[in-house]
Amino acid sequence: MQNYSFHFFRTALVISCSLLVVSSTYALSVDLESARTITAERIEFDRRSQAIRTVGQAEMETADGQRMTWSDAHMEQRGALAGGDNVQVWLGRRTFFSAERADRTDNITTAARVTYTACEDCDDGINAWEVTASRMRHDTDTRVMQFYNAVFWAYNIPIFWSPYLAYPDPTVRRRSGLLIPYMNTTTGMGTQINFPVYIALSDMHDFTFTPAHLTGENPLWQIEHRLNAERSQFRTTGSYTRNRAGNNRWHVFNNDVIELGDHARATIFLQRTSDKTYLQRYGFYDAQPFLDSGGRVEVFADSGYVRASAHTFQELRVNPNRRTISQSGDILPNIHGVFQTAPLYADTYAFFTGDMIGIYNSQNADRMQRILGSVGVASPWIIRGGQRITLSAQARYDIYYFDNADMTRFEGDPNFTGTKTRFLPSGYIEWALPLINNSSENWTHVLKPRARFTMMRVLDSPAFTDIDSAGSVLSDATLFSNNRFAGYDLWVNSNYADYGIDWSAFSANGISVSGFAGQTYDFSETAGLDPNSGFHAGRSDFVGRLSLEYKNWFAINNRARFYRDSFALRHIESMARFGKTDFIEAGYIMAVQLSDPFTEESRQNEIAGGFGTGLTERWRLRARTTYNITDERIQRQQAGLYYEHPCYMLGLEYARDGAIRRGFGVDENYVGTTTIKLVFSLRLVEGRR
Repeated sequence: MQNYSFHFFRTALVISCSLLVVSSTYALSVDLESARTITAERIEFDRRSQAIRTVGQAEMETADGQRMTWSDAHMEQRGALAGGDNVQVWLGRRTFFSAERADRTDNITTAARVTYTACEDCDDGINAWEVTASRMRHDTDTRVMQFYNAVFWAYNIPIFWSPYLAYPDPTVRRRSGLLIPYMNTTTGMGTQINFPVYIALSDMHDFTFTPAHLTGENPLWQIEHRLNAERSQFRTTGSYTRNRAGNNRWHVFNNDVIELGDHARATIFLQRTSDKTYLQRYGFYDAQPFLDSGGRVEVFADSGYVRASAHTFQELRVNPNRRTISQSGDILPNIHGVFQTAPLYADTYAFFTGDMIGIYNSQNADRMQRILGSVGVASPWIIRGGQRITLSAQARYDIYYFDNADMTRFEGDPNFTGTKTRFLPSGYIEWALPLINNSSENWTHVLKPRARFTMMRVLDSPAFTDIDSAGSVLSDATLFSNNRFAGYDLWVNSNYADYGIDWSAFSANGISVSGFAGQTYDFSETAGLDPNSGFHAGRSDFVGRLSLEYKNWFAINNRARFYRDSFALRHIESMARFGKTDFIEAGYIMAVQLSDPFTEESRQNEIAGGFGTGLTERWRLRARTTYNITDERIQRQQAGLYYEHPCYMLGLEYARDGAIRRGFGVDENYVGTTTIKLVFSLRLVEGRR
């Protein structure tokens, strides 16, 4: 019994022949390892040379679906020497290779009059693209296919000729080289042509370098670096240009995640840019109000979590709220920990939280350090009739140290240095009663009235500073939460009650409806709130939510706030979507802006709409527009026409940015631009419809 290997090119086609002598004048089919089959007019085995020869047409198919045909082939033991005529290899449903003659010696395969494509018969008997060559050489060690006198064809039309073309074989996941250029046109910047160069350092490490030529500005240089290690991931993107005004403009974004065992993780992040408007002007902006740089270490346990982090910020807003940390603000350290015990009795458990925060604000030249801690216990119960009762008690203690802090809003001292402390015991009792109705054959209804009463110490001043708190806005998500204010500084300063009702219904045919309506009641005046928040002494505004869905092709979601006395609409967000692949969507946002609790100053209105549709099986159109009704201008507009082919993608994209930002430095003014982008990507691996 002998075993033989037959290798054509680097297709990893292995034939293990369990033959001694096979010679016949009729077609013979031999099962190879029960999963592979070779068929030929005649198969001959030479005992002396340990070689196999097929006469006439032969065909082989492997277990993974690859197929190969040839005529008059020979093969020595272990495939050290092989050759055949009229070779055709199907590596997948669309990847095809053919040669008039192919010969293999050790790891080198040479072929004459070859054709290669990864898009065979993708358009009714025609290839979208293919490469032909008078000669090809393939080295299985370097895994490179070298084509000589090569022609690249698209739909049987010759696109370009090259005396030499190197191409990685199908076993290569990545290879360094030039990527397909792409271009876009932007008002004020002219036409931008990008020439990406891909460099693969290893299977886990690569980067892309993209120089760009701009007709209306100086060249732009971009880079993207990627590295994956066994337990870590590193990502960096950046760009640089020296514009025609002589200014150096740049950005760098970095995010590294390092696993420190099964219970710890470290993250390093960096976001910096040369000025406030560079990201927006050159298309790297993602609506972020500021950039955040620093590091974070997290430690996980079964019932606890600790996070230590440091942050430094770069402000991108031209006129930021004075409460926010400035461009050179820093947070160091920021340590947060939480721990929850196992059940102490029944489902009752205790929890502990602690925070240490240091803030330096160079704009105001003040520093502060804080130590915040809380301890509490929560006890959920289910009593008669399915009623759910939750009891909770909590105590929080804060220690602030200020160094040259501006306390004029709170203490009247513009240069306060010293320590401030505050203690806040609190507790709540929450009640809920889920009522389920299955009386209908097709519908299930769940009605759940809820109420929570929160008691806490009333302070003379709800805050010493509010540098990290922008206040609170009443919404359905704010009710029944443990803290309805953002940040650490601003505290709720009264006893209050939340109450509302949840309702949901589900049908057997995939329709679901849900809604919520509620209100909160403050038993005393809550200081430090914006008049637009919706909170008042006594009853607050009403809030509600309503959504309707049908399977995956229809959904409408609404949330709103109504004034407590007149029930006038103060805020509404509405979004609807019809369809899945083909869809239409529309949205509307309205907010009443007050200068004081009794004066209606203005209304902010914004609408959005979009759609996506398949014009044909492969052509697709998508568009979306956001329009600011108050300012009477388009906020954002996007549209794209795409051709999705099994072997490539072609798209034409249009984007209009209506933002207007005025800065104070050189090149810090930005007026919205219009960009037109042509995108094309060639799928060089197995295509799919």
